Amino acid sequence: MSPRRVPVSRRDRPAKAPLSREVLVATGLRVMREEGLERLTMRRLASELETGPASLYVYVRNTAELHGALLDELLADLDFSGELIDLLYEYTVLLFGYPSLARSVLTLRPSGLHYLRLIDTILGLLLAEGVPVRQAAWGVDLLLQHATAVAAEQGSRDEATEAAGEEEELAAVVREADAGTYPHIHRTRDELLSGTGEQRTRWAFTALVKGLSSTPAG
Repeated sequence: MSPRRVPVSRRDRPAKAPLSREVLVATGLRVMREEGLERLTMRRLASELETGPASLYVYVRNTAELHGALLDELLADLDFSGELIDLLYEYTVLLFGYPSLARSVLTLRPSGLHYLRLIDTILGLLLAEGVPVRQAAWGVDLLLQHATAVAAEQGSRDEATEAAGEEEELAAVVREADAGTYPHIHRTRDELLSGTGEQRTRWAFTALVKGLSSTPAG
């Protein structure tokens, strides 16, 4: 006679955390950090949470809302106490680490609490610098779009060697530009290639902010 099978108690299994928006976002962040946003599908997220994809739509309407929630969670660690250009630069640097998310954010209208705090802080700093109310209100969107676009473009270069090769090719073309055919490139070629990425990014934000003050809206 075969030995009697001993049943395994379900209590030996670790209990699953109750499904919630917070658990969903935390799991999504982990997958994005480990494997990239491209691998973070609703089906993959459901598998990680040991549930069906339909269960997730109770907490987020669609993938776009999930991406917005991921951005909002990342913003929780942003330092909101600095100067305006510092804040904008740090937001850009934050997105450098997640270029796919930056590309997605370009087409989103994030509305999380941390994103609202970012908007409110930027508005307060613009107003404190004397930017008129309408220019500040219109300008905050312009500043954030610029930061996100820079991160989406620069961060898309996955390998440093590839990025360095592209920069060297561009530098060589600029230096060798014929003075007769491209007189303005020839005249400014040294400045075209000058400055670090941080210097140029901070300068761009400074130029935009100064432009908001001097350009009437409407």
